[in-house]
Amino acid sequence: MKEVSLENNLRKLRFEKGELTQEAIAEKLGVSRQTIYAIEKGKFNPSVMLALQIAAFFGVKVEEVFNIKEEVK
Repeated sequence: MKEVSLENNLRKLRFEKGELTQEAIAEKLGVSRQTIYAIEKGKFNPSVMLALQIAAFFGVKVEEVFNIKEEVK
């Protein structure tokens, strides 16, 4: 059986863009800091719209922020 999860590079991108805080990104995207934290920790999968907004914020493709990880169990 395959287990599928969504991984992200959000934390890495934050630090590459001048060590932006979770709060700063949350304000720009109109979400809570807790939402950004939960996405970074893999506890929350963003909507397609939010995923696209995050990618646009960083000026990258959505695939550079999020990727699917498959594990065979």
